Amino acid sequence: MARDIQALIAQMTLEEKAALCSGLDFWHTQPIERLNIPSVMLTDGPHGLRKQSGSGDHLGLHDSVPATCFPSGAALASSWDRALIQEVGKALGEECQAEGVAVLLGPAANIKRSPLCGRNFEYFSEDPYLSSEIATAHIEGVQSQGVGTSLKHFAVNNQEHRRMTTNALVDERVLREIYLASFEGAVVHAQPWTVMCAYNRVNGEFCSENAYLLTDILRNEWGFDGIVVSDWGAVNERVPGLAAGLDLEMPGNGGVGDRKIVEAVRSGALDEAVLNRAVERLLTTVFRAVDARKPDASYDPDAHHALARRAARESMVLLKNADAILPLKREGRLAVVGAFAESPRYQGGGSSHINPTRLDNIREELVKAAGVDVDVRYAPGYSLDGDDVQPEWIQEAKDIAGQADVAVVFAGLPERYESEGYDRNHLQLPGNHRALIEAVASVQPNVIVVLSNGAPIEMPWLDNVKGVLECYLGGQALGGAIADVLFGDVSPSGKLAETFPQKLSHNPSYLNFPGEGDKVEYKEGLFVGYRYYEAKDIEPLFPFGHGLSYTTFEYTGLTLDKTAMRDDELVAVSVTVKNTGAMTGQEVVQLYVADDESSVIRPRKELKGFAKVELAPGESRKVEFTLGKRAFAYYDVDLRDWRVETGHFAIAIGKSSRDIVLTEQIYVESTHEKARTYHVNSTIGDVLANPQVAPILQQFMESFRRDSDFMDAMKDNPEMGMALMKYMPLRAATTFGGGLITEEQLRQFIDQLNQAAGSRA
Repeated sequence: MARDIQALIAQMTLEEKAALCSGLDFWHTQPIERLNIPSVMLTDGPHGLRKQSGSGDHLGLHDSVPATCFPSGAALASSWDRALIQEVGKALGEECQAEGVAVLLGPAANIKRSPLCGRNFEYFSEDPYLSSEIATAHIEGVQSQGVGTSLKHFAVNNQEHRRMTTNALVDERVLREIYLASFEGAVVHAQPWTVMCAYNRVNGEFCSENAYLLTDILRNEWGFDGIVVSDWGAVNERVPGLAAGLDLEMPGNGGVGDRKIVEAVRSGALDEAVLNRAVERLLTTVFRAVDARKPDASYDPDAHHALARRAARESMVLLKNADAILPLKREGRLAVVGAFAESPRYQGGGSSHINPTRLDNIREELVKAAGVDVDVRYAPGYSLDGDDVQPEWIQEAKDIAGQADVAVVFAGLPERYESEGYDRNHLQLPGNHRALIEAVASVQPNVIVVLSNGAPIEMPWLDNVKGVLECYLGGQALGGAIADVLFGDVSPSGKLAETFPQKLSHNPSYLNFPGEGDKVEYKEGLFVGYRYYEAKDIEPLFPFGHGLSYTTFEYTGLTLDKTAMRDDELVAVSVTVKNTGAMTGQEVVQLYVADDESSVIRPRKELKGFAKVELAPGESRKVEFTLGKRAFAYYDVDLRDWRVETGHFAIAIGKSSRDIVLTEQIYVESTHEKARTYHVNSTIGDVLANPQVAPILQQFMESFRRDSDFMDAMKDNPEMGMALMKYMPLRAATTFGGGLITEEQLRQFIDQLNQAAGSRA
């Protein structure tokens, strides 16, 4: 329905415009009834609808309406499946329509800087490309149903410790390449209706009043045209926030912030045009939601539960499968131990806590899937209420496991170990979970550990078990999905979206997390996750991109449609994948790019493409990728833009970041050679490295070579001489030239260098 937004704004009083920029209450926007401007509802996500029936408290203390609890972000990202994520998003949109919700607060695209972050279960990855691609698919799915999303938490919100006051100090290149890149693709390609600003400060300024983030980058560079909403309670000062680009403060402020806006406009401290632009964006979004509303919307909870089951099983990562212990046979005796089998850990704690429409009991699903020829015995093994080891419970589990053919131990992290609001202190399992695994392994050689946790853990018991299945927090259909995978009804196809370190001290942020007081320094720079482990040659427990299957895949025929390109062109990459095993399965093909030689510090390689394909036994398929400038570029802080250095790059295809199977090279020519300015302290090596000006230097140095006593002395040790010359500043020509080169000659020579270099820029 067409509306004249500007005419509406012209009819509004200053007080009405200010009021529109804050919530009516905890979950609703302000209405203006006299102008027929309605109120719309925003509510928590991202992996399920958390619509509270009461006034709301954001912490999950009040019950919410039943909704499908899909796997959390950490799990869904491990599917590496854009189409699946879109399906889940579409289902979330349908449930929002059925409940009259206009905007679902998610997805959460913050980078997993440290495995200790208490909210990592909700975040996608340590890699910005993977994170942005998954977020894009999520947004597209939800918004296909006429429901908005809120991409969060913008930006650099990587810890829960002092999250409302901490100051994240991160340099510009790292900010762009890692922490903002996780959001950039999702904003540019999916255009979420809203973006939620984070609680914390970035380089001294609160995100809620950070014009560089909210206006310069988000709007002016990325083209975002929706509304910026605060995280609940994230506003520091309302007027500077509005001026910086924060449109909507949530929850309602009781009129305090509104009065500040009115006073600022009347005093001239705030241009009313700034307020009008925010109101225009707000009205556009409100009416967009109203026009997309489906009054008779409903959804099929059984179909959504089935989708949640498929999403969970495709997100599970088979970390270890020694002696092909999995899949389980449907015969013999099976010990199921661990209280999580009866009371599963299936979702994270905090504002994303969902009231599920139903909840699988894992033990019951295993019994159902096993069939009549399997004798399934169960023992809880540990208490859910604490970490103390109960010897009698352990002994019961050992007795059952010792009499079985195979034992499956269910372990992981209880909600008290990881939640919104606080970070973890270590990567260990609860003591009673670890004791159970070790006790069962002492009496049973065939042990499989099934993990339910939102983030990596240490595994000192790994060598004593044959199988490990990482389920993350798999949602309400986790039980059925586990049964599907353990008994081989489907082959596991998940891949880790984060690195599992052998121990916490290996993590790159270890010495700088969570910081001191209200300051956290991102001293690891670009080297987050696998970028660090590769640069330091540290073997992780399990690498980024790792995940096993019940079948096998062969990669052949890596082909590039060109061997050289300009950075404003595209290169098509293709590789053939064949299922060489006996079972239908899905494989995630991962493409990494490496700069063979760079003048700036860069990771060894970075993920720049991925595709998930399903293949029957013996089936082959060509997988294709298209790479452009950003696949080869780094962020140049001097140019304030993305730049490619001319040179050779490697295109690598892998089964994980550590398992590269095929590699080809391409030469990329930069269309923006960085203009060089030479001066008296430019080194001889820097000049020689530029083929445009190197001949000029060589000619200039001829007399220097012939007559200089310094050069004669170098003849006895030419290697030392070359090393000294490489890092010698040009001004040394007058010092060591024996009076042959004057300062005036040097100045003229430098002018000549700059003229030649400028002709190429």
